[in-house]
Amino acid sequence: MNEHLSAELLALLAVDAEAAVRSSVIPRWRDAPEGVRRTLLTDADPGIRSSSVRAFAPPADLLPGLLADPATRAAAVAYAVPTPEQAADPDPEVREAIAVHPGLSPALRDLLAEDVDIFVRNAIAARPDTPPALREHVLARLKPESPVAEWMLSFSRETHTCPPPAPAPPRLSRQQAESLLARAGL
Repeated sequence: MNEHLSAELLALLAVDAEAAVRSSVIPRWRDAPEGVRRTLLTDADPGIRSSSVRAFAPPADLLPGLLADPATRAAAVAYAVPTPEQAADPDPEVREAIAVHPGLSPALRDLLAEDVDIFVRNAIAARPDTPPALREHVLARLKPESPVAEWMLSFSRETHTCPPPAPAPPRLSRQQAESLLARAGL
């Protein structure tokens, strides 16, 4: 966690026996050399591979393996050309990643607008290139099951609002505060 480690020490930590140590290198060394990046992108630990592909653009030769890996597929699709197979992936995180992909074709966008997952459809509604009629169609079908789900969905569409702040408690005199504490048994 030392911010003053040399590149040599960070490179040693990137191959440490403990996964937690290797994992801590990823957010602290965004400009790691390609060899270190490759090591982390192909690590035996799925969490490290997943974190690495979210932090580092993978080299082209590693992309097919990252797309085939369930632990990294959702993050790796950002570096691939969206395909119908990815848009039909059983993992909703992969489909949501495809839905926000800047290279998404209109045909795949329209397909994902009918997705069973509410977050995938929400991502399509949030795209600036979604035609207004399609956006309205998708929004009409977004039926979150709770206010929390609605609040989460609103962030992608930038329609969220924070709840109003709670009113400040009344100012109490010392005597009033001591009385309340005494009643509470404190």
